Amino acid sequence: MEDVTLPPELERFAAEAVAAGRYRDMSHALAAGLRLLQQAEAEVVAFVASLETAREEANDDGWYSLDEVMAEADEIIAAKRNVA
Repeated sequence: MEDVTLPPELERFAAEAVAAGRYRDMSHALAAGLRLLQQAEAEVVAFVASLETAREEANDDGWYSLDEVMAEADEIIAAKRNVA
């Protein structure tokens, strides 16, 4: 692995984490950070995929405007009030 140069504030943070015993050494602290980055990027990929799935479903099932949704919600609320 190449030598890693961190900005001073990150180097200080990592050194403090090692000194506090949260990580065995700087390498383990950096690995933990990279695992978090990997996880965050995987979550972004999953989120984008879910948006694409939602778009495909909307294209298959049709779109509803906000006015249509609000009108239907108003009808449901009015029906519930009339039952009570």
